[in-house]
Amino acid sequence: MNCPKCNTELTKKYYKGMFEIDSCPNCRGMWLDFDELDKLEDVIFDEDAHKGSLVHFQTRTQFPCPHCGMMLDEFQYRLYDLRLDTCSENRHGFWLDAGEDERVMEVMQRRAKETQRKINAEAEWKQMLKGMHAFLGKK
Repeated sequence: MNCPKCNTELTKKYYKGMFEIDSCPNCRGMWLDFDELDKLEDVIFDEDAHKGSLVHFQTRTQFPCPHCGMMLDEFQYRLYDLRLDTCSENRHGFWLDAGEDERVMEVMQRRAKETQRKINAEAEWKQMLKGMHAFLGKK
């Protein structure tokens, strides 16, 4: 497979010792197979039900999928200020430019904090309602 951005041959390596990816030695981008983006996210936040929709606002690019050659689509990642590329035609995977893997993990860190804050707020609200019901039930 070749890099969709600079056409250099991709090499296999282990991402931080966790799972195998295809990496570009020239531009330092990486190809993640379709399920590997989820593995990357799970390093920080593995509650899939709370991650939110992945792909928003797709536009066709001029970069080919390393697997099938179809043009990749660029999309807004989970409504955050991050744009990634994907093979949406055949669901082969995702292209991350250099440093975008770290941005994905930052987004997941933020998402985890936001989710925990919501869970805490809901628990506090539930306790307050219980207290109000108990108070009103006594009169």
